[in-house]
Amino acid sequence: MNKLAIVAAAALLSAFSASAFAAPETFNVEPTHTYPRFEYNHFGYSNQQQRFDRTSGKIVLDRGAHTGSVDVTIDATSVNTGYALFNQHIQAEDYFDTARFPTITFKSTKVKFEGGKPVAVDGNLTIKGVTRPVTLTVTSFHSMPHPMLKKDAIGANATTRVKRSDFNMGKNVPYVSDEVSLTIAVEAIKE
Repeated sequence: MNKLAIVAAAALLSAFSASAFAAPETFNVEPTHTYPRFEYNHFGYSNQQQRFDRTSGKIVLDRGAHTGSVDVTIDATSVNTGYALFNQHIQAEDYFDTARFPTITFKSTKVKFEGGKPVAVDGNLTIKGVTRPVTLTVTSFHSMPHPMLKKDAIGANATTRVKRSDFNMGKNVPYVSDEVSLTIAVEAIKE
């Protein structure tokens, strides 16, 4: 075997070994930079965007095996419309019913990768005790050492569309759109 073939074989074996033995990495959702938002059409006048202020969870990625999991809990009582009276209105029984269902959860069933990055996350979204399958499309993903914390970190934006009526929240349809866009901007720090 010539030297070039030996070097190429060693490089290939090294790359294979590194990916074959890559371990899953666990990241904790960073609550001060993670904001789930929802957008709906209001009487045909405009699209309104609201957000939740408190979110927790874990993201596990095994980039070598192209697998992972996402487990996120949103505090539905932290809904923030910018108007306290409206916050109370959409926490009432006809909408989020936060007295009975104070959290919204997403638990993944599969993370899809392309080119070493997650591009979609299939999972189960639970709102008001109703669970439906959804796919979050990852519109951006970034991984690097956090410049201030000096730990590995990841960040992503992901989006999906759901119908309010599928989660027993259909009051005022069609005046307020049944279809809602859900978007989450998430940052997470490695354990």
